[in-house]
Amino acid sequence: MANCQPTLCLSLSLLLLLLCSKPVNSQQPQANISLGSSLAAGASQDYWLSPSGDFAFGFQQVTGGGRGNSFLLAIWFNRIPQRTVVWSANRNELVPDGSTIKLTEDGSTVKLTKDGSLMLADPSGRQVWGPNGVGPGVSYGVLYDTGNFVLTDRKGVVLWGSFDQPTDTILPTQIMKKGTEVISKYSSTNYSTGRFKFMFQTDGNLVAYTTFYPQTVRNYAYWASATKSTGNSVTFNESGSVFLSSDNGTILLYVFTNQEPTQDLHQRLTIDHDGVIRLYAYPKQSSTSAGRRWPAEWTALSFTPADICGLMRADTGSGACGFNSYCQIEDAQFPNCKCPNGYKFLDPSDESRGCLKTFPPQDCSSSAGEEDGQFDLVEMVNTIFPSGDYEYYQSISEDMCRDLCLSDCLCDAVTYESASCWKKRAPLTNGYMDQENTGKTLLKIRRQNSTYSTAGERKKNDQSRKLMATAGWVLLGSSVFVNLMFIVGSCPWRKKNRRMNRVGDESDEAMESANLQRFTYREMESATGGFKQVLGSGASGTVYKGVLGERAGELVAVKVLDNMPERDGHDVREFATEVKIIGGTNHKNLVKLVGYCNEGQHLLLVYEFMSNGSLADSLFGGGEGTFPRPNWYTRTQIAYSVARGLVYLHDECSTQIIHCDIKPQNILLDQGMTARISDFGISKLMKTDQTRTTTAIRGTKGYLAPEWFRNVPVTAKVDVHSFGIVLLELVCCRKSFLLDFEKEEEMVLVDWAYDCYSRGKLYKLVEKDEDAMEDLKKVERFVKVALWCIQEDPSLRPGMKKVVHMLEGAVLVSEPPDPSSFMSAI
Repeated sequence: MANCQPTLCLSLSLLLLLLCSKPVNSQQPQANISLGSSLAAGASQDYWLSPSGDFAFGFQQVTGGGRGNSFLLAIWFNRIPQRTVVWSANRNELVPDGSTIKLTEDGSTVKLTKDGSLMLADPSGRQVWGPNGVGPGVSYGVLYDTGNFVLTDRKGVVLWGSFDQPTDTILPTQIMKKGTEVISKYSSTNYSTGRFKFMFQTDGNLVAYTTFYPQTVRNYAYWASATKSTGNSVTFNESGSVFLSSDNGTILLYVFTNQEPTQDLHQRLTIDHDGVIRLYAYPKQSSTSAGRRWPAEWTALSFTPADICGLMRADTGSGACGFNSYCQIEDAQFPNCKCPNGYKFLDPSDESRGCLKTFPPQDCSSSAGEEDGQFDLVEMVNTIFPSGDYEYYQSISEDMCRDLCLSDCLCDAVTYESASCWKKRAPLTNGYMDQENTGKTLLKIRRQNSTYSTAGERKKNDQSRKLMATAGWVLLGSSVFVNLMFIVGSCPWRKKNRRMNRVGDESDEAMESANLQRFTYREMESATGGFKQVLGSGASGTVYKGVLGERAGELVAVKVLDNMPERDGHDVREFATEVKIIGGTNHKNLVKLVGYCNEGQHLLLVYEFMSNGSLADSLFGGGEGTFPRPNWYTRTQIAYSVARGLVYLHDECSTQIIHCDIKPQNILLDQGMTARISDFGISKLMKTDQTRTTTAIRGTKGYLAPEWFRNVPVTAKVDVHSFGIVLLELVCCRKSFLLDFEKEEEMVLVDWAYDCYSRGKLYKLVEKDEDAMEDLKKVERFVKVALWCIQEDPSLRPGMKKVVHMLEGAVLVSEPPDPSSFMSAI
């Protein structure tokens, strides 16, 4: 045998394998794969078959993309021409040819070794892959007709199976246990891990994510079953239905149902490279089954989500398509990635990599007006890019929205819808086109006949101009010319100065009409003693204690707005308008604005002083001075007061004000412990990108509604969400998140509160508060209201008027759903 020819050796090995085979399942005999068996990657196309021949296990050659002759160790449908892969071992490390392993031409082998392990080795003998979690005791392998390849011990007990470690596909009879995940291919021809993940989480939620490619770390959940704490397993049964069931077998959710005769069809459930999860069917024999004519190809029977293009709202990542591209569903199933006008695919063979500009971008280092008229805005109807806006404007015309982008060198596009305008920088993300989109995107592109010079060319031209100017001075040598140029040059400056003064005067008149006192910056320095005593600080600025001597020693709080950019006439008018709106408010639960300072780059707001500090000082401690913790009755009155103040801002002002930063630090307490909301309207005085960034990331992360992280237009419902968090803090007298809390289940207040509510143990939230323990009915009502306020879907949150009625008991509060059932997926 040592000197026999390779073909004879292989034939004898196969013959011995068949003779030694024995059944491990009396109902369906399987050909056992004995220890020492091996397969080779190469032209010989070695593989192991399931008894019916429906599935094969072996090497598939992968060509193209500069990979040469590389091989994938896989399981595939063997009776169809496409040989569709349903599982692979080495998707991220294809094995090469060119080996000298015995009985092979190319050399990479997969071998069931004598010591009972399955090992994939490259030509050098280096192990490329091996099954995880397989200990000693493997006796043989089996490829079942289900497509499951297993390793078993002598008694037939399965020690490892490919069904336990799926790649991108689930097959009939396969069960997804908690922790199981499938990851899409990168593309239709590239088997490496892609950008989408379908995961059955340990908390019972079945979730589809985008990933931080090339890592497989989950990023944004775009589909979820919302079965937290109830889901136990996901089953793909032989009838072709995919469902999620509880631990007692109750079906909680059908992901897919199938009405087709499954005995005539091959089926698979795959998360495709475009992120859509599809249930496919392929005819086994005749192309006609149950009166339906089937094409000889995979047909998608069902799929989810129905519109992946419109679901992407992540702050990070490119969305369904690549950066600077947009997504469109053209045949009700498959998303199509496209480049806007003026852009081209970075790699035409890989559209997921996104698009590049075909023109030089606008240069912010250019001299003022040098590139004026060089750009146009191309209209993309029914197309929006919902993420990545850095400035937001309301109640403006489309022409004004266009002008705002054309005059801003940082602006690459604007989205305009319902008199609202969102400025965006490149790269553009999550773009999609849909006929139901009422908005449009106006994309900035350079005009085809425009001229453009690089910074180096401009520098060279500047030097030339300087030389010519110098020659002119030498030739003319006349002071008359100098005087003339001085007069001419000073005219625009004088004109601009008069215009800015006129704008400032108009602004002051507007604010004085709101009965606000104007202070000079020197007066503010004097009132605050040089800005010495800090009362607090936040995203928008620092607050100092002050005394107004001219107003009989009245105590005030002076807020200095920090990091304000250099302003033009438009900014001055905008500041005046917003301060006028704030000054025009009048409600007992709002802190009153006394006056302002608008001097050069100094913007200050002067408020009445609140002697009992902020709610955070009283509720959590840590503030300067001693503020006793309010009792249960006082806390309920604070909740009523804050809710009524928000009703006024949202519904009763002449101009609606969305606070955007409701938190205990912005709720102040006067001498009688009446709650007053402060800092309302401040977000409109800051640049939108600054407000979004500072508020969402640095300042009050624990109070933010999910909308902030998705970069969608915010509504008054963001304040409702923040109020719900504050309401829970008022009930429990603790912060919404305690990192160093000794009981892990109580670290996140929202989760703990819902857990106590759902288990009927609300007393745990207030067990150290005797007054609250005697008023558990109101505690329950407040907690239920809070849980409604913090629902992930803004449409489920009540308006603040209804919140007030529910808190007061005038409206029955229904049972709230788990507010974290979907957010746990993120």
